[in-house]
Amino acid sequence: MKHCNHRVTLLAGGLSLSMLFASCMKDDMPEKMGTTFSVENVLMSRPLAQSGTFKGMGTDPVPPVIFPGQEISIRFSAGKGQALSFATMYGWSNDLFFAPANPGIALFDESGMPVEGDVSAQIRLWDNGTRVNQAPGMSVDHPGAVETAPVMEVSGTDMQGNAYVPASQLMKGTLAYEGNSVFTFTIRNISGGTANETPFSPGVWAVSNMLGGNLLSAAPIYESGQPTANGLTMLAEAGDNSTLSAYLNDQTKIFTPLSPVLIVVYSGMENPLYKLGEKDRGKGLADIAQTGDATALEQSLMAYPGVKKVYVVKAAATTVLLPFLGDDAGGSIEQRIEYSEGDRITFATMFGYSNDWFYSFGDEGVSAAASGDLSDKVKLLDNGTAVDQYPGAGNSQGAFGGMPQTPESKPIQVVGMETYPVPAVQDIIRVKLMQ
Repeated sequence: MKHCNHRVTLLAGGLSLSMLFASCMKDDMPEKMGTTFSVENVLMSRPLAQSGTFKGMGTDPVPPVIFPGQEISIRFSAGKGQALSFATMYGWSNDLFFAPANPGIALFDESGMPVEGDVSAQIRLWDNGTRVNQAPGMSVDHPGAVETAPVMEVSGTDMQGNAYVPASQLMKGTLAYEGNSVFTFTIRNISGGTANETPFSPGVWAVSNMLGGNLLSAAPIYESGQPTANGLTMLAEAGDNSTLSAYLNDQTKIFTPLSPVLIVVYSGMENPLYKLGEKDRGKGLADIAQTGDATALEQSLMAYPGVKKVYVVKAAATTVLLPFLGDDAGGSIEQRIEYSEGDRITFATMFGYSNDWFYSFGDEGVSAAASGDLSDKVKLLDNGTAVDQYPGAGNSQGAFGGMPQTPESKPIQVVGMETYPVPAVQDIIRVKLMQ
């Protein structure tokens, strides 16, 4: 930075006082520099939000199947539009399995109210198409011949003319809502005393991810009219859920879009957005953390001491920064910004599939003169203004058209990875400064 000698003297050649003062003012102005701030969503998406297994209570020498009169329960989270799918073998068959019709059991009605009670009517009996069927119960000692046919529903009778009562008379499925988008689903074996009495094998279950109001997988376990795949045959023929479970687990991951990015250039060391251990300041950060709306925070920051410039940057085509979807790269933004010597930068973008989480630099921000990949300085933060739900499976989350139904007032903290299996920060977001 240049310095001006403020002694005003009469100089030869007629230099005026006004010209001298103008020169002094110009030399004292901070030199403007430029850098490019970029944010990219680098997360590889997966079609399933959650998946798991279930089995009966038996231990050796009793097999872990669900016998007539027994029941098991699974616990999971979901938002409006999501569905529960599962599969378990009709134990005394060659290759039959129980599962709901795709995309699964509906969990919320059109008004967003959770579904509860008996949902057995949504359960079906399916033929895996890999073994010729025999009369119910005969396959215990005589496995059927191999065949190659698509997965088809068994309704009344199978292709060999064997009779079956409706699946809802063999299996009772019940949903119970615990609150905060958490459900318990109970499967009870009610086949005892029927012509189709059978145990149920260990099974699998899954809840699909959603994006833009659409399920990423509307057929997570099987597809009617198509060949069986991904380990379903081992389940349908032998009650072995290990291969199908491994496949579903590989297809399961928390993922998220990122909201438009708010960038702040400021002087001094006080972070204008937040401070760890302190509550939300009520200036608009909660709007970003809960809904991705930067409007209020942008306006309030312009009057905040030390703030030089505020930018709000949206992805060109989609507004939000989407994760990698198949061959489509993740969303990104770039913004050219001006700064002066000593300035600092911070930012905020919502973890879209949350109730009130956001990404930002730590308390200290970063120097505007920094350069390169700064992702290791980014933190995933809980704004402390709304009770959490499972990421991407919470009906109060903005991505599901909801608003936080259970507000809270807690200090801003780093999100702990022990509560939900959230990918590491650097596996989701990449932040760079390019001088």
